[in-house]
Amino acid sequence: MKVTLRVWRQENETAQGRFEEYEADNLNPNMSFLEMLDVVNEKLTGDGKDPIAVAHDCREGICGTCSSMINGEPHGPENGVTTCQTYMRSFNDGDVITVEPFRAEAFPVLKDLITDRKAFDKIMQAGGFITARTGSCQDANALPIGKEVADLAMDAAACVGCGACVAACKNSSAMLFVSAKAGQLNLLPQGQPEKDTRVLNMVAAMDEAGFGNCTNQYECSAACPKEISEEFISKLNRDYLIASVRSSVKAKPTTMK
Repeated sequence: MKVTLRVWRQENETAQGRFEEYEADNLNPNMSFLEMLDVVNEKLTGDGKDPIAVAHDCREGICGTCSSMINGEPHGPENGVTTCQTYMRSFNDGDVITVEPFRAEAFPVLKDLITDRKAFDKIMQAGGFITARTGSCQDANALPIGKEVADLAMDAAACVGCGACVAACKNSSAMLFVSAKAGQLNLLPQGQPEKDTRVLNMVAAMDEAGFGNCTNQYECSAACPKEISEEFISKLNRDYLIASVRSSVKAKPTTMK
């Protein structure tokens, strides 16, 4: 199998980027996309050239660091997978494949295909922690959680923070990420004491980082490798409205008669 790669090359944050073309031949269709890049980089290194910089860690679709735009789609043409789970059999022999980093103001390019996604970390930090004591084993019936709620919280917790939702959105909105990370705690009884402050702080951190607004096109959910539902965005909007009203009421001074 042979393909032509059009890869975005950028030396650093301030450098002017450009596309460069590389031929990749003698490929096994069962190679993952990252394994294919390994082959290309081995040849580049052997020729004394700078290899393509691409972030990766687990190569199992868990860490979310391998984020790339492949032919204009976050993580490539397949649904419900990350870049490392995309295989060359998803392409045809002789294809020209365009590979570039996620494009968002809040995700500056560090080098080639690597972007700085610290903005997601700041949103997570803004969400804080839970005060419920979780260090010791509790009786099985002490905090009964319905299966439907537990399953929904686990669905939200599946988010790996890869940023595909941001890359797919025309506004570079992070609403799906924020709604998943807030929802995984807000749905559970342990997360209730800090629910209002968590929502308000995480949304504020999202806005401060420069992410755009959500216009409910749901490209985010379609591009998500963990197929997280856009319904979490609706829940976040409701939680945010309630938290804002409660915060406003608490802020009003009381009048003594």
